[in-house]
Amino acid sequence: MKKHALLAALVVIVGAALPTGTAAAAPARGGCGGHRALQAALDGLTGEHRLAGAVVEVVDPGCGTWAGASGVADVRTGRPASSGDRFRIGSVTKTFTATVVLQLAAEGRLSLASTVEDHLPGLVQGNGYDGRTITVRQLLQQTGGLPDHADAFADADVDWLRHHGFAPRELVEAALRLPHPGPGWHYSTTNYVLAGLVVEHVTGRSIEDEVTRRVIDPLRLRDTYWPGAAEGIRGRHSHSYFTAERDGVPVRVDGTRWNTSAGGAGGALISTPADVDRFLGALLGGRLLPAAQLAEMRTTVPGDPERLGSEGRYGLGLITEPLSCGGVWTGHTGSTRAGHHTVTAMAPGGRQATIAINESPTTDAAANAVLAALDTALCPPRTQAAGNEE
Repeated sequence: MKKHALLAALVVIVGAALPTGTAAAAPARGGCGGHRALQAALDGLTGEHRLAGAVVEVVDPGCGTWAGASGVADVRTGRPASSGDRFRIGSVTKTFTATVVLQLAAEGRLSLASTVEDHLPGLVQGNGYDGRTITVRQLLQQTGGLPDHADAFADADVDWLRHHGFAPRELVEAALRLPHPGPGWHYSTTNYVLAGLVVEHVTGRSIEDEVTRRVIDPLRLRDTYWPGAAEGIRGRHSHSYFTAERDGVPVRVDGTRWNTSAGGAGGALISTPADVDRFLGALLGGRLLPAAQLAEMRTTVPGDPERLGSEGRYGLGLITEPLSCGGVWTGHTGSTRAGHHTVTAMAPGGRQATIAINESPTTDAAANAVLAALDTALCPPRTQAAGNEE
């Protein structure tokens, strides 16, 4: 993978094309123009790149909210994709978890300089790993030198994996059996599983309870919840699809029913584009963290170009990448093995967008097209901003 492996699957196939359909979208406020370029980008994802469905919600401080969609939410029934559908947000969950850790730091209940061993004695030991040398900051920053437990299940039977329930400590133990990833930045959901356990140690409550109590409920994110061991998604939701080999033939598989406990504090949340936009806006707008902790969160280090692109950087649960119109976007991406993929971001001027697709990209071109659509959402054509887009 040359770029953006967080959004791309590893199996490359050519799938059957689906008819492109555009769901009804709310118009922007007068004087803010249309969104033809962004709608065309969504249609390209479902047409040229043959993904089942793609949706977006854009929030602009001066122009209000616009939602668009293309393709289908359900391949079997042909139900059109809708930005109002719930979906699995994958690693965008990490930003929620990091927010709670930083809230606890602001309250003086933990230090980012404290170690994993301080909070979880004996858990990260063996095979050359030592929790005494890994700080809470490094967990959130992905610089603690831990492998990703997902790699331990890369060759697991998919039908077993989708129905298996994992305990957080089981995921950590699986990671510690893996080879060392080497020094420097290394993306690992295990870091966030550990961060969730740190929260539990400090508060006496699970990370799920703390995120709900501190973030989801205060922001009234009515479509955002932890699924626990439930394989289904409550309420109206998008199906998700991935590609698997069956008798040597690549086929599209419905991955909607999936136990996502393997993601845990780093990848299990269910939400909608509107809720994700509301969360990111509140976070970067200073409503969830004091200024000092938000500054810590936004302080970045270089990431792995194979994961984040050549100029991608990582903070404490936040990604930054350059925009074609100048500056960088700040947000996060999320992928699930079941097929849902998400990217949410804010531009320097406060314009936000959350894009969700419901089928794993199987090529670099498709994965990069999702990020290009985000750039289009955050960098509207100049004529569009003036209200006379052609």
